Amino acid sequence: MAAPAFLYKLYERRLMRELGATALPRHIGVMLDGNRRWAKAQGLSAQEGHSAGYEKMREIIIDTIDRGVPYVSAYIFSTENWHRSGPEIKHLMDLVVQMLTRDLHIFVEHGIRLRVAGTRVRLSRRVKKAIDEAEAATKDLTHGTAILSFNYGGHQEIIDAVNTLRKTLSAHKKVTAQIFEQFLYTPDVPPCDLIVRTSGEQRLSNFMLWRSAYSELIFVKKSWPDMTKRDITAILNEYAKRSRRFGG
Repeated sequence: MAAPAFLYKLYERRLMRELGATALPRHIGVMLDGNRRWAKAQGLSAQEGHSAGYEKMREIIIDTIDRGVPYVSAYIFSTENWHRSGPEIKHLMDLVVQMLTRDLHIFVEHGIRLRVAGTRVRLSRRVKKAIDEAEAATKDLTHGTAILSFNYGGHQEIIDAVNTLRKTLSAHKKVTAQIFEQFLYTPDVPPCDLIVRTSGEQRLSNFMLWRSAYSELIFVKKSWPDMTKRDITAILNEYAKRSRRFGG
């Protein structure tokens, strides 16, 4: 028999106290994989799978930040996703605009700053306007930061950083890692301490290539829409057990 919900809540709070702030990752990158497979298993359309995935993303981001993780990056649309069908792409764009406009108040009420990391190439004026206005509206919120990796590719981020760096720095100036990372999409955001991917796939798929050098990796068999807050507790518990030596 499953434990009553109130007993689980007590366990969850005790676990968070035991882990403490020092055992929590500063930055979690989440690869929201399996929406379409989940939808197919339910007899639903791909669009319905993405809608379910969006609702889950909103819930998990808020819950993770409420636990004390200051930065959460969600990989929601890659530069390779443009190869998908027109109706599916349109639905994904509509969901992003929904998050940045109609549902923005939810993040504001939780004190969460929204930022978007990715190239603006191929984005419509409507999408770019929604990004600009949401980032401006939440820039002073301090409870935590949700970064949408949207129209994002790790290779593209590095290429864009190189091109901007070449225009900015003298050709004679020595480039260090510390200088280079100032030209990434969100230069003030720390590296990913932890990257989580759902649906059983075990690869980075062009996500956070610069910031994943020493990331802990956790792969979950569940499809993204099936994730729960209990899964987040288990993930944070597993992360706290890891020994991070950074090559030392």
